[in-house]
Amino acid sequence: MSAAETPFGDGDDYSEVARPRDSRRDTDHLRAAFQSWLTDRLPDDADALVRGVRLPDANGMSSETVLVDAEWTEHGSRGRHHLVARIEPGTTSMPVFPSYDMDTQFAVMKAVGNLSAVPVPAVYWSEPDPSALGAPFFVMERVDGDVPPDVMPYNFGPSWLFDASAEQRRTLQDASVDILAQLHAIPDPATHFAFLRLHDAGTTAEESFRAHLARQRGYYQWATAQGPRSPLIERALDWLEANVPADPSPAVLCWGDSRIGNIMYRDFTPVAVLDWEMAALGPREMDVAWMVFLHRFFEDLAGVAGLPGLPDFLRREDVAARYAAATGHTPEHLDYYSVYAALRHATIMFRVQSRAIAFGQAAAPGDPDDMIMHRRTLEDMLDGAYWERVP
Repeated sequence: MSAAETPFGDGDDYSEVARPRDSRRDTDHLRAAFQSWLTDRLPDDADALVRGVRLPDANGMSSETVLVDAEWTEHGSRGRHHLVARIEPGTTSMPVFPSYDMDTQFAVMKAVGNLSAVPVPAVYWSEPDPSALGAPFFVMERVDGDVPPDVMPYNFGPSWLFDASAEQRRTLQDASVDILAQLHAIPDPATHFAFLRLHDAGTTAEESFRAHLARQRGYYQWATAQGPRSPLIERALDWLEANVPADPSPAVLCWGDSRIGNIMYRDFTPVAVLDWEMAALGPREMDVAWMVFLHRFFEDLAGVAGLPGLPDFLRREDVAARYAAATGHTPEHLDYYSVYAALRHATIMFRVQSRAIAFGQAAAPGDPDDMIMHRRTLEDMLDGAYWERVP
């Protein structure tokens, strides 16, 4: 049975496949190291104290998230602060991406917070010196809220989102699409986010995307440099490069990882937009298609597992209609950008599976394309047969 045909088993912990145990940090060491760093960062009379450090159960596949409870004195008042440190993964952890540039993520979040109403957590410090925690990191405020779970996926059964009413899910859906509309409306992104412009990119959406696509092929080459290659991913890259849509409109700020699993909600309303490591300048359809595709990825898995899923949620036509109503721009070429989303996710998951194999948590399949959980989805998209089978 291929990876694309294998449903989640009751005992499988896919969070540990994405985050091998050997890459986890020691919390006692982190607390002492962060205490020392924070003491040096704040004034002498702040009397900084780190009360606790923990790693969340749902830590990410890339940068490591550390939750920090600290207190210090400021302007004569003693206050407690709930913080999050995002730490660049070490090379021994076989990272998902070749580089992370934590300072750029910090800069994106700071600029988005200043230039829009998008609810990004306040960012406090960026530390490029790896000597403090063993790798560069940045610190932001911790926001309380609910996140649609990935393990088990929110559409597989009992979860706060699955158990919500259709009206509540629609409220969440529309508010999430509105986040994309607000991001894409940030004025003059070429100036405000010039640090995101790829060196070989022009100013239009098409020119930016072509550079982005070339960078994606480079990422695939890096991800497979010391392991198997994927004929399916290479086929998809070739098809995408041969069929780039014309788009003379200006490039916008794209969140990149625009999925609801990267948003914290309170009463089905976004309160924190997270994970900016894939931010880029490009066509707005990249974000729209990614949001839809990541839900379709979970829906396809639910179908294989014989589960009802949430077929009335994040439907492509509903997302496109809401986006058009919010922006006046009707998303175009969504078939194409859906293939691109499936390709990007395939390459990431190929790397994740390579990590799992390297850490002894999975066996290498006979066919490398079986390392892609949504193999059939990508194949059908390339053949033009996917959307006709979507309920």
